[in-house]
Amino acid sequence: MCAGRVVTADSLEFRAAQVDTGPGEILAQAMRDEIAVMYDGLELDGDYMPKAGPAELSPPGGSFLVGYADGEPVCCGGVKRLDDRTCEIKKMYIVPSQRGKGIARVLLHALEDSARALGYELARLDTGPKQLNARGLYESEGYVAIPDFNGNPIAAFWGEKPLAPEP
Repeated sequence: MCAGRVVTADSLEFRAAQVDTGPGEILAQAMRDEIAVMYDGLELDGDYMPKAGPAELSPPGGSFLVGYADGEPVCCGGVKRLDDRTCEIKKMYIVPSQRGKGIARVLLHALEDSARALGYELARLDTGPKQLNARGLYESEGYVAIPDFNGNPIAAFWGEKPLAPEP
């Protein structure tokens, strides 16, 4: 994807998408495949896993975005309703060839903007012990550690951040 071209965070275009069809499905499946290898033996669709499918990542309470560079999908992520004022950021994924370029930070900001547009005041998220870069990103963006809020058995960090209105 975008081979031979330097993709920068400011060259991204985000579009509303679906997690179960088209580019959104392809990227979400790539994320699942990577997680399955990273956490061998994890049953991703087990009853004990937090849900983040079409029902959760679609309007009216949720959203799913795909980020494009030169018309090619390079990242995705979603917003899931937890309650009237709180959402959870889910399924953040950047294609491997585009990592380390600041795209994850821009994606996180786009997801926070989407959450604000849906009326949420607080964003939560989690990440596993083998995803230290993700945790570093979240903490650098103001997510503070909170107790387990979603029962994710592989998470090692649960974070929360107020979503101040954009100026």
